[in-house]
Amino acid sequence: MPRMARVVLPHMPHHVVQRGHNRQVVFAGAEDYERYLEDLRELSSALDIRVYAYCLMTNHVHLLLCPGEEVAAMGRLMKALAARATRYRNRVEGRSGTLWEGRYKSSPVQTREVPVRGTSN
Repeated sequence: MPRMARVVLPHMPHHVVQRGHNRQVVFAGAEDYERYLEDLRELSSALDIRVYAYCLMTNHVHLLLCPGEEVAAMGRLMKALAARATRYRNRVEGRSGTLWEGRYKSSPVQTREVPVRGTSN
């Protein structure tokens, strides 16, 4: 059965969550957090994605991202971030395999109330 397509809206913030596989540690030390943030800055700039907020926990991340006109860029960002973090963690720990639990989760965030046409507020 094919997976459900994501709802990604251009110029709308999205709450994105990506979890470590089996709740394993993704960020073991300060250098891990710094490296992830460097990658996030570089990739988001290259893909025209605004980063409004982030919260990096030891075993998962929360991001508030806003894609530009090209909504597919958000998926490319998350794929590249996951791949870089996985390669780094595998190299540091001398391991192989996945670091992340399946696909990241995302949902658009309503930024303000939009009045219904024909009503006054």
